[in-house]
Amino acid sequence: MLDFAAGGGLAAIACARAGATRVEAAEIDPLAIAAIDANADLNQVRIDTIMGDIVGAPCRWDVIIAGDIFYEAPMTAHVLPWLRACAAGATVLIADPQRRYAPAEGRRPVARYSVPTDLDIEDNTSREVDIFALAPA
Repeated sequence: MLDFAAGGGLAAIACARAGATRVEAAEIDPLAIAAIDANADLNQVRIDTIMGDIVGAPCRWDVIIAGDIFYEAPMTAHVLPWLRACAAGATVLIADPQRRYAPAEGRRPVARYSVPTDLDIEDNTSREVDIFALAPA
Protein backbone atom coordinates (compact mmCIF):
# COMPACT_ATOMS: atom_id res chain seq x y z
CA MET A 1 0.00 0.00 0.00
CA LEU A 2 1.05 3.59 -0.57
CA ASP A 3 0.43 6.57 1.69
CA PHE A 4 0.67 9.35 -0.93
CA ALA A 5 1.62 12.86 0.24
CA ALA A 6 2.00 11.16 3.58
CA GLY A 7 2.81 14.05 5.90
CA GLY A 8 3.86 12.40 9.15
CA GLY A 9 2.85 8.94 7.94
CA LEU A 10 -0.23 8.38 10.10
CA ALA A 11 -2.12 6.39 7.45
CA ALA A 12 0.99 4.34 6.66
CA ILE A 13 1.46 3.53 10.34
CA ALA A 14 -2.20 2.54 10.72
CA CYS A 15 -1.93 0.21 7.71
CA ALA A 16 1.30 -1.33 8.98
CA ARG A 17 -0.19 -1.88 12.42
CA ALA A 18 -3.27 -3.41 10.81
CA GLY A 19 -1.09 -6.00 9.06
CA ALA A 20 -0.37 -4.63 5.58
CA THR A 21 2.40 -6.71 4.04
CA ARG A 22 4.35 -3.82 2.51
CA VAL A 23 3.83 -0.16 3.33
CA GLU A 24 5.34 2.77 1.48
CA ALA A 25 4.98 6.47 2.18
CA ALA A 26 5.75 9.12 -0.43
CA GLU A 27 6.55 12.74 0.36
CA ILE A 28 8.30 15.65 -1.35
CA ASP A 29 9.31 17.26 1.96
CA PRO A 30 12.52 15.94 3.56
CA LEU A 31 11.26 16.98 7.02
CA ALA A 32 8.14 14.88 6.49
CA ILE A 33 10.31 11.90 5.49
CA ALA A 34 12.25 12.32 8.74
CA ALA A 35 8.96 12.50 10.67
CA ILE A 36 7.66 9.34 8.97
CA ASP A 37 10.86 7.47 9.84
CA ALA A 38 10.73 8.65 13.47
CA ASN A 39 7.02 7.87 13.80
CA ALA A 40 7.51 4.40 12.30
CA ASP A 41 10.29 3.72 14.81
CA LEU A 42 8.14 4.93 17.70
CA ASN A 43 5.31 2.67 16.55
CA GLN A 44 7.64 -0.27 15.87
CA VAL A 45 6.53 -0.71 12.26
CA ARG A 46 8.40 -0.82 8.97
CA ILE A 47 7.57 1.85 6.41
CA ASP A 48 9.62 2.30 3.25
CA THR A 49 9.80 6.01 2.45
CA ILE A 50 9.96 7.48 -1.03
CA MET A 51 11.41 10.98 -1.24
CA GLY A 52 10.23 13.02 -4.21
CA ASP A 53 7.37 13.47 -6.63
CA ILE A 54 6.19 10.03 -7.72
CA VAL A 55 3.32 11.30 -9.87
CA GLY A 56 3.60 9.53 -13.21
CA ALA A 57 5.33 6.47 -11.81
CA PRO A 58 3.84 3.10 -12.77
CA CYS A 59 1.31 1.97 -10.18
CA ARG A 60 2.75 -0.95 -8.22
CA TRP A 61 0.40 -0.72 -5.22
CA ASP A 62 -2.88 -2.47 -4.54
CA VAL A 63 -4.11 0.36 -2.29
CA ILE A 64 -3.28 4.08 -2.36
CA ILE A 65 -4.39 6.36 0.45
CA ALA A 66 -4.18 10.16 0.30
CA GLY A 67 -5.54 12.90 2.51
CA ASP A 68 -6.25 16.59 1.86
CA ILE A 69 -4.45 16.77 -1.47
CA PHE A 70 -6.96 18.88 -3.42
CA TYR A 71 -6.22 22.22 -1.74
CA GLU A 72 -5.03 24.04 -4.89
CA ALA A 73 -5.96 23.87 -8.57
CA PRO A 74 -2.35 23.21 -9.72
CA MET A 75 -1.93 20.37 -7.22
CA THR A 76 -5.23 18.79 -8.28
CA ALA A 77 -4.31 19.11 -11.98
CA HIS A 78 -0.96 17.45 -11.23
CA VAL A 79 -2.09 14.46 -9.14
CA LEU A 80 -5.67 13.66 -10.21
CA PRO A 81 -4.94 12.18 -13.67
CA TRP A 82 -2.24 9.93 -12.19
CA LEU A 83 -4.44 8.80 -9.31
CA ARG A 84 -7.28 8.06 -11.74
CA ALA A 85 -4.88 6.01 -13.88
CA CYS A 86 -3.76 4.14 -10.75
CA ALA A 87 -7.42 3.49 -9.87
CA ALA A 88 -7.67 1.23 -12.93
CA GLY A 89 -5.72 -1.43 -11.02
CA ALA A 90 -5.68 -0.27 -7.40
CA THR A 91 -8.09 0.94 -4.77
CA VAL A 92 -7.51 4.68 -4.38
CA LEU A 93 -9.01 6.12 -1.20
CA ILE A 94 -9.07 9.86 -0.61
CA ALA A 95 -9.86 11.76 2.57
CA ASP A 96 -10.98 15.25 1.61
CA PRO A 97 -12.19 18.02 3.92
CA GLN A 98 -14.47 19.32 1.17
CA ARG A 99 -11.81 21.40 -0.51
CA ARG A 100 -12.80 23.52 -3.48
CA TYR A 101 -10.70 21.60 -6.02
CA ALA A 102 -11.72 18.06 -5.08
CA PRO A 103 -13.28 16.23 -8.02
CA ALA A 104 -17.08 16.23 -8.03
CA GLU A 105 -17.33 13.33 -10.49
CA GLY A 106 -15.86 9.85 -10.44
CA ARG A 107 -15.98 9.23 -6.74
CA ARG A 108 -17.79 6.62 -4.67
CA PRO A 109 -18.64 7.76 -1.14
CA VAL A 110 -17.23 5.56 1.61
CA ALA A 111 -17.74 7.61 4.79
CA ARG A 112 -18.05 11.11 6.24
CA TYR A 113 -16.58 12.26 9.53
CA SER A 114 -16.73 15.47 11.51
CA VAL A 115 -13.13 16.28 12.42
CA PRO A 116 -12.17 18.82 15.10
CA THR A 117 -10.03 21.69 13.78
CA ASP A 118 -8.07 24.58 15.23
CA LEU A 119 -9.40 28.11 14.76
CA ASP A 120 -5.83 29.28 14.13
CA ILE A 121 -5.87 27.24 10.91
CA GLU A 122 -9.52 26.86 9.89
CA ASP A 123 -12.55 29.15 10.07
CA ASN A 124 -14.52 26.70 12.21
CA THR A 125 -13.99 24.30 15.09
CA SER A 126 -14.70 21.28 12.87
CA ARG A 127 -14.76 20.22 9.23
CA GLU A 128 -16.70 17.53 7.47
CA VAL A 129 -14.28 15.11 5.85
CA ASP A 130 -15.40 12.85 3.03
CA ILE A 131 -13.72 9.51 2.42
CA PHE A 132 -14.24 8.34 -1.14
CA ALA A 133 -12.92 5.79 -3.58
CA LEU A 134 -11.67 7.37 -6.78
CA ALA A 135 -12.95 5.94 -10.05
CA PRO A 136 -10.50 5.16 -12.86
CA ALA A 137 -10.04 7.50 -15.81
